[in-house]
Amino acid sequence: MSIAPKGGRRLVIFDVDGTLIDSQAYILAAMRAAFEVNGLAPPDDAATLAIVGLSLPEAIGQLHPDFPAGSNDHLVESYKAQFVRLRREMGGEAAAPMYPGARAALEAIHARGVLMACATGKARRGLDHAWTAHDIGHFFAAGQTADDAPSKPAPGMVLNCLAATGVDPRDAVMVGDTSFDAEMARAAGVASIGVSWGYHPVEALHRAGVRTVLDSFEELLPALDALWEAA
Repeated sequence: MSIAPKGGRRLVIFDVDGTLIDSQAYILAAMRAAFEVNGLAPPDDAATLAIVGLSLPEAIGQLHPDFPAGSNDHLVESYKAQFVRLRREMGGEAAAPMYPGARAALEAIHARGVLMACATGKARRGLDHAWTAHDIGHFFAAGQTADDAPSKPAPGMVLNCLAATGVDPRDAVMVGDTSFDAEMARAAGVASIGVSWGYHPVEALHRAGVRTVLDSFEELLPALDALWEAA
């Protein structure tokens, strides 16, 4: 069965951190360091993982809510600096590998003529670095970041991906590991698929409205076939 529709194009929009790439080691270490260099008690790891997917100012605001909007800019900049430092010191992409089966899934979707895009809370610089480091940028027809649209779960990133590719919302699917991904997709009129290997509990993904939750990338193409056949 082909997942490409007759007379049109289809689009799979991927989240990055926690979905395609396991950057947990960098995220946790950078967040702890950012708080510590500013003389603050760092959040626990569970709290940090819970905000992965949000744009950085919104994420920091949830972890450090006692200050008014805009006053956490020093923490935002500290996190960025610590992330770059740790990426250099911890061995580059060896500490943030792609999940098992991720590259094979991208290759298979690409071979079927289905368009792909990314929608991530990373900054543009971070997405470009991830694409280059893992040699995957050529798979994607569009990429949306925290520099391009409001933070998840606002629909802007998905809407921009649809506009860039000319795909109808009914022919697009969002794949992500957080409830923010599912809520963003729903707000844009797009179906979503969750993954169980990321940073939010499976129960949270179901509550957010995903159509199904995958336990491995080998399940992705059959899930896409089933979703689009039903549609």
